[in-house]
Amino acid sequence: MLDATFNNTGNKLATASADGLARVYNVFTGACTALFEGHENEISKIQFNPQGNKIITASSDKTCRVWNTDTGVEQQILDGHEDDIFSCAFNYSGDTIITGSKDNTCRIWRDEAMMKKTAAAAAKDVLDSSTTTGGT
Repeated sequence: MLDATFNNTGNKLATASADGLARVYNVFTGACTALFEGHENEISKIQFNPQGNKIITASSDKTCRVWNTDTGVEQQILDGHEDDIFSCAFNYSGDTIITGSKDNTCRIWRDEAMMKKTAAAAAKDVLDSSTTTGGT
C-alpha cells in the first residue's frame, strides 16, 4: 500500500497500491466495498472529494482517474502529463482537481458541470434569503 485516506465522515477508508489497484473499505466492518481497476502502473495517491461520492487516483501511468466511490466505476481519465503523477487533490467544493507530476508541472482540471451546479445552488441560496420576509 502506497497511500490511504478516510472520507469526511470517517466511515470509509480508501487505499492505493503498487499493483495498480485501489480499494474502498467499510471502516466498521473491514469489508472491501469497491475495487478500482484501470491504472497500468502503481497508484501513488488517492483522495475522496468533499462530498464523498468520487475518488481520484494518481498513477505512474501518467494519468489521474476519477471514480465513483460506491461502484468503483471509472468516470474520467485526466491525461496530459508527460511523466508519473505523484500527487492529486480536490479543492474544498470538489469541482477542481490539481495534479502534480515528475514532469515538473501541476495541472488544474475543472469540472464545469459541477461548477454550474455549485453556482446555481449559491444563486438559489441568495434568492431564498432575499425573499424571506418577516411577519406583520
